[in-house]
Amino acid sequence: MNTFILMAEVFTEPELRSTPDNQNEVSSFLVQFPGKNAEDTPARLKVTGWNNLAKEIIEKKYQKGDLLIIEGRLRINVIERNGYKEKVTELTAQRIHPIDKEISTPAKTGDLNRPIAPSPAKYAPPAASVIAKEDDIPF
Repeated sequence: MNTFILMAEVFTEPELRSTPDNQNEVSSFLVQFPGKNAEDTPARLKVTGWNNLAKEIIEKKYQKGDLLIIEGRLRINVIERNGYKEKVTELTAQRIHPIDKEISTPAKTGDLNRPIAPSPAKYAPPAASVIAKEDDIPF
């Protein structure tokens, strides 16, 4: 099974189109995600959603910079441009989960000076009130 899960940032705002026969709606947009190393340029990937997901993508109004977790199928299409064959990678989305920016961004330096809440006391089992005698063991 081809399942691909990606956390990425919206790079272009989604567009909604219809197939030529107006039977299906399709939405597509570009996302970007960091390369393997810090000095690598971010990679970009086209994300496509069909029918109900296409409508949902437009309704949620994802904007450039929004962080998403995208689940779907990864496809590599071969297209011909100017006599050369070119491979184009595309993610056909099945589910999209927005990530709250407050959760995903690191703490600000001002937050580091905030007092830390005391940790809850560790659980200690209650002390045994009656200690069994060695003779009371039933074997």
